[in-house]
Amino acid sequence: MAAATIADPDTEVQAEFLPIIRQYKSGRVERFLNPDPLPAGTDAATGVVSKDVVVDPATGLWARLFLPPGAAGGARLPVLVYYHGGAYVIGSAADPFTHTYLNALVAEARVLAVAIEYRLAPEHPLPAAYDDSWDGLRWVASHSRGAGPEPWLAEHGDFSRVFLAGASAGGTIAHVVAARAGEHGSGLGMRVRGLLVVHPYFCGAADIGTEGTTGKESKARAGAFWRFLCPGTPGLDDPLTNPFSEAARGSAARVAADRVLVCVAEKDELRDRGVWYYESLKASGYPGEVELLESMGEGHVFYCINPGCHSAREMQQRVLGFLRK
Repeated sequence: MAAATIADPDTEVQAEFLPIIRQYKSGRVERFLNPDPLPAGTDAATGVVSKDVVVDPATGLWARLFLPPGAAGGARLPVLVYYHGGAYVIGSAADPFTHTYLNALVAEARVLAVAIEYRLAPEHPLPAAYDDSWDGLRWVASHSRGAGPEPWLAEHGDFSRVFLAGASAGGTIAHVVAARAGEHGSGLGMRVRGLLVVHPYFCGAADIGTEGTTGKESKARAGAFWRFLCPGTPGLDDPLTNPFSEAARGSAARVAADRVLVCVAEKDELRDRGVWYYESLKASGYPGEVELLESMGEGHVFYCINPGCHSAREMQQRVLGFLRK
């Protein structure tokens, strides 16, 4: 009798969501579309200087800070707290897309940017990324009260002009963090002037757009992926992914920002949800200004992939105007 084959948990697939990630039964994870990180330092093209700082040694939370050239001895700078994309499973504050984009934005907008390196799923299931992102914002805010340890923030940050921003999953995180800040009232000790939500990654149980017809398969996959990211979740109406669900209890209307700019791209699979977020926020009772920018003919995070194209420059000018207002 032939010996029974013993399955190897390190090669037996537990779950996979290609082309992004695969997890094996041993817990080992393979990530794809995840480029090598770039080191902090001085960017030759823009003169922007960046450095990495530890935020919380207990969890390993860190951030990459970006300072525009000529900041020393000058006026205090608006502070941009930024959350990278990557579907909660890939990406980094140090990946080439985020690092290059923030170098260019910091140079043109003359802001001090803080990119939070939150922990990734599935090793750290949601809500870890949200909790890390909130802790990162609280760490930034501590400098507004003179309690923070980071000299760049203490010496150069203008905490009356703080912006929260994020792309893709980072856009969802930026919203959730802004809503949490709103629930805490003025406890942060700093004013959030604006919330920039770029190509956000929202979901919801009720179908919108093509989700009930040609998008049924994608919608089912989104549900499975959300359960992979957030075990024990109530589903796609979890407030962490649907800010207008009953379980969210109206928190979206209390986002701590004077203004919100939502950016979508016409050919992005997430486009309809981004427009839904914009329209739902306007109807929620949120008292601030809500703006929408749609980039026609473009796909998801196109401005990082092709930053020199006309649509990317057009989007950049709109973002610059938002940060300068």
